[in-house]
Amino acid sequence: MSEQVGDSQDAYWMEYALDLARYGIGTTSPNPPVGAVIVKHGRMLGEGYHRKAGELHAERRAIANAIERQNEGELSGATIYVTLEPCSSHGRTPPCVDAIIEHGIKRVVYGSKDPDPRHRGRADWILRNRGIEVLAGVEKEACDRLIRPWAHSVLTQRPWVVAKVASTLDGHMTRSGSRWLSCPEGLRYAHQLRLESDAILVGGGTVRCDNPALTIRMPIHSIPEYKQQPWRIVLTYDKQKLPADSTLFTDEYAARTLVYEDVEDLEYMLHELYCKYGIVQLMLECGGKLLRKFLEQGLVNEMVHSLCPIIGGGGDDMVPGDFLPQELLFQRESIEPAGMDIILRGVLMPLR
Repeated sequence: MSEQVGDSQDAYWMEYALDLARYGIGTTSPNPPVGAVIVKHGRMLGEGYHRKAGELHAERRAIANAIERQNEGELSGATIYVTLEPCSSHGRTPPCVDAIIEHGIKRVVYGSKDPDPRHRGRADWILRNRGIEVLAGVEKEACDRLIRPWAHSVLTQRPWVVAKVASTLDGHMTRSGSRWLSCPEGLRYAHQLRLESDAILVGGGTVRCDNPALTIRMPIHSIPEYKQQPWRIVLTYDKQKLPADSTLFTDEYAARTLVYEDVEDLEYMLHELYCKYGIVQLMLECGGKLLRKFLEQGLVNEMVHSLCPIIGGGGDDMVPGDFLPQELLFQRESIEPAGMDIILRGVLMPLR
């Protein structure tokens, strides 16, 4: 059971803040998606969400929105609902706790604790010392899930890895005479995952055989104007064998293509992707051999499996080779139809 705190109004407004925060999924890295709403006597004064790193955080955007709505005079004594513990340190923008104190907000309700041990609980201490009521843990489970990739990257210093695979009913990733397994709706779902991610990784074989663009073109939801196309990452044994005229090296996003050659320590590569490029969520769109390497090293956090209603009797196996060093449990979190396909989504964990 998730922790239940606050009353029904607290839950209502936190769900509102969560809806706002979801607009920032895929655009805020290396920061988390966060939503905030300011309420007084049951009336919303202002709302906001974090759009991208370097811009106003959700709390300051909600305060600015209240001022735009000519509600600045009512901020004193109001409640602010935030999906994540307000920041208390200087980064690209000043601490949000300062803005909360400055505008006389007297109650702060938030969902997730800051996962960074350097900052966790610091906002509580600062705000309470200024006489501000603080309530933590409202809609905690939903708020924690929202920031799960970011929390993972903060604690491990490497991205949250999502493996996107499509297979036939008999477990193959390729079919006879067609490049695509997924139906059009399934392909749109894959592009939505690209929209949620900071980078897409493939192997050299995929580049040579398919010449992919690895760009966001037809997601389910519209692409925000401030969303950058994802980094394209290629792992290969010999980069000289990659065609120089491949789309990844010649299109307008060529500067966002990274090539890693002969990598054995995938964990170290992931560490560099996070620390050097700010990649919080990495999407795998690779073949079965490379997927197996990530699985063997325990580096896949989430899997999205598009199950296609085809029995081909042959083709590339989804995970080729012998048994993995340890079996993994797929803990399903959602299942939904996408045209003729079925999309299974969930996290991976060791099967004990």
